[in-house]
Amino acid sequence: MNYITHLNAVFQKFNEDQRLNTTHISLYMALFYYWNINRFPYEFYINKQEIMQLSKIGSNPTYHRCLNQMTNWKYFKYLPSHHPHKGSKIKMLIFDTTKEQVANKLKTSGEQVVTSNTNNNKQIEKSSKLELPINENEVLIFFKENGWPNIEAKKFFNHYKSIGWKLGGKIEIIDWHSKAENWILKGEEIKASIQKTDNPKNRDYLKTSKNKDYGRPL
Repeated sequence: MNYITHLNAVFQKFNEDQRLNTTHISLYMALFYYWNINRFPYEFYINKQEIMQLSKIGSNPTYHRCLNQMTNWKYFKYLPSHHPHKGSKIKMLIFDTTKEQVANKLKTSGEQVVTSNTNNNKQIEKSSKLELPINENEVLIFFKENGWPNIEAKKFFNHYKSIGWKLGGKIEIIDWHSKAENWILKGEEIKASIQKTDNPKNRDYLKTSKNKDYGRPL
């Protein structure tokens, strides 16, 4: 994904879309920031408090209204979660400079955007603020319960401990469970990409490129 052409196209779309206000744009850029730091995965988990803090949205109804509106307006796909220990998911739609959305390989059959009701919102607010793990053993237990490798638990704990459990050195992590799920999802994507590259059928020994890769995170 070329983030430069994507941002050029999406800002052009912002300029032409009279339905948007500053809150919509601030929310989109907060989600883009998370998409970027997770290295542009197919989908990723979010935590409401973290996104609201980053986008400077102080109202829960405003936050949910903007998420659902921008989903309906085809900027991204918001998949709310009512599980007490899982954050909601976001699937960012990719734009290019021809104003045409690139297919994001979404499995649309049977998928619906569910609008959260008040009771479910209160349940999410109550349960989403999780304390950071006390030690590595707590992370190991969580990974084991989900059937994930112990080595990934150690990598995850050491990485986030080294950065003070903060995103970009500023935003404090509230829901480390969703970060662990993103960690596993991204690891599986990298593994699949390496396997595909190592396949001799996919190699082009005559092709070289000196162009800068703008698909890499900022």
